[in-house]
Amino acid sequence: MPSRNASVSWEGGIEDGKGRTSLDSSGVGAFDVSFPSRSADTPQENQTDPEELIGAAHATCFTQNLSGVLNEAGLTVQTLQTRAQVTFGKNDTGLAITGIALSVNGRVDGVDQDRFAELAHEAERTCPVSKALAGTEITLDATLDG
Repeated sequence: MPSRNASVSWEGGIEDGKGRTSLDSSGVGAFDVSFPSRSADTPQENQTDPEELIGAAHATCFTQNLSGVLNEAGLTVQTLQTRAQVTFGKNDTGLAITGIALSVNGRVDGVDQDRFAELAHEAERTCPVSKALAGTEITLDATLDG
C-alpha cells in the first residue's frame, strides 16, 4: 500500500517558535507554521496549521469517497463542493480538535435530496480520514444544488 510523507522543521519554544511544514511526497510546497497563529481567532497570513491541513485532507478524502459511493449507486456526478471546518479548542484532556463540520453541495444526475444525503452519510462513515479521526465529533450537511 502507498505511504506519503510530510515533515516539519521547528525553531524555538511553543509561544515564540516557528516552523515550516513540508509536503514531501508530492513536492507541492512548504508552509510556515506557528502556535500563536494556530491558536488565534484569525490565523496569520501565509501560515497554515494542523487543523487546516486536517480539514483539507478530510474534505478531499470525503469528496473522493462520495464520488465513488455515488458512482457505485449508478449515479453521475456533475460537481461536488466540500468544506471542512475544523475546530481547535480544549476538552477535558487539554488542547484538542473538538469537532469537524463537513458540508457538501452536489450536482448529481438522477438523485433526490434524501438519497443524496443518505449516500453522503455512507461516504462520511466509510471515508478513511473520517475513520482515522474516530473519537472526534464529525457532522455532515449534504445538499443538492437544484
